[in-house]
Amino acid sequence: MPRFDNQTVLVTGGTGGQGSSHVRAFHAEGANVVIGGIDARRGAALADELGARARFVRLDVTDESSWSAAVLAAEDAFGALNVLVNNAGVQNPPATIADTDLATWSRILDVNLTGTFLGIKVAAPALRRAGGGAIVNIGSTMGLGGTAHYAPYVAGKWAVRGLTRTAALELGRDHIRVNAVHPGVISTPFINEPAAGATAAIADFYSPEPFAIPRLGEPADVTRLLLFLASSDASFITGSEYVVDGGLLLGPALPSEAA
Repeated sequence: MPRFDNQTVLVTGGTGGQGSSHVRAFHAEGANVVIGGIDARRGAALADELGARARFVRLDVTDESSWSAAVLAAEDAFGALNVLVNNAGVQNPPATIADTDLATWSRILDVNLTGTFLGIKVAAPALRRAGGGAIVNIGSTMGLGGTAHYAPYVAGKWAVRGLTRTAALELGRDHIRVNAVHPGVISTPFINEPAAGATAAIADFYSPEPFAIPRLGEPADVTRLLLFLASSDASFITGSEYVVDGGLLLGPALPSEAA
């Protein structure tokens, strides 16, 4: 039996490179999927492609009322909400801290941190009504170290780690598990195309050649782990963090002939 039969999953940023991978995979595993995002054209097209078990909802993750409407739409359409994937995120154009304006700082944290906070806050009551469930927050390897020129993004992703652990403690007795996944350099438009206001893409600064697994990640590499953490296979896992980076954080690997 598919792992998510008769379950409903809300994925934020559901039209992006990673988000659409997650949405399609949950749907293939039997879930009803609610695609949260701000791109109505792409969201509606994806929902139409997937059919009756899919809905698009316009969701601005920085707006609590938008969250409330999205959760209500999920319950109205499918009866319950069982899984939340806090996937929505934005990247700042590269700049030193000294050259980062307050508006950019606030915007990045509003989406990447406050958006995750609001998702947990608003979705938790629905998950309780469903008898429990799972929340998976998408972080970043940038939340496990410092990265020059990306202070807002780094700060927000570091904070998501603490938020994940706190939520796990607060919601565990309600049978709601909360975990985090930290992707490395994943080949999506988020990495391959410049952020708004930037002239170069993040991928331009990374070569996978030193990685232990010498390639860029693919969305499916993240999705497979996400499906596990959201499923009953991970029923004894909460407050945990998982890195999907091909060994990026380990440092340079030995070439095969010297290993």
